[in-house]
Amino acid sequence: MISNEQEFDAVVTSVSMVGVMVETGGEKGFIDQTKHPSWWSSDVESPQVGDLLHVVVLDDSRTPPRLSALTKDIEIARQIRGQES
Repeated sequence: MISNEQEFDAVVTSVSMVGVMVETGGEKGFIDQTKHPSWWSSDVESPQVGDLLHVVVLDDSRTPPRLSALTKDIEIARQIRGQES
């Protein structure tokens, strides 16, 4: 079960104009375009089907859960997890 601030590697299963669907271990998630580094930098290629992305869960209450592939969001999640320990 996917939960907030959890990190994992996920495979891109589909790409649309608004974001990408990913899957890991049978769990699905969605990364909107602003939560992928290619939105912010022309040096980063847009995600393609089959790409492996390291992601973090932003909102596990959505269907599918909302994820992010941004380093900043991953760092924030790590800080939150560290505070909970």
